Amino acid sequence: MAGKAKYVFIASMDVDPEREAIFNEVYDTEHIPLISKVPGVVAARRNVLVPLKMFIGGEVKAIVAEGEPKYSAIYELESPDVLTSEAWAKAVDAGRWPSEVRPYTRNRRHTLRKLTDA
Repeated sequence: MAGKAKYVFIASMDVDPEREAIFNEVYDTEHIPLISKVPGVVAARRNVLVPLKMFIGGEVKAIVAEGEPKYSAIYELESPDVLTSEAWAKAVDAGRWPSEVRPYTRNRRHTLRKLTDA
């Protein structure tokens, strides 16, 4: 994580299958770039859930993340106050996101985590 980041905000969700193309386009070309410009946002990147196999107890096991949303975005933040700032409010409701994407998302999860100095 970047040195200035003290928190990580994670927004996870699923999207209706027929809206995945516009979801990905808007997220990559509008939503992430707009939020990345908000003061206090250190970095932002998206990710997608993939099947997981790993060694546990000496054997390879398939781990099933039941109910876990397919898509997530991770935002590195200087402070949790970023999420209640006017700049954040404007960024999350800008562009096509509120009308062409958000209504077609579901299973939304939002978490905030404080980074430790481990």
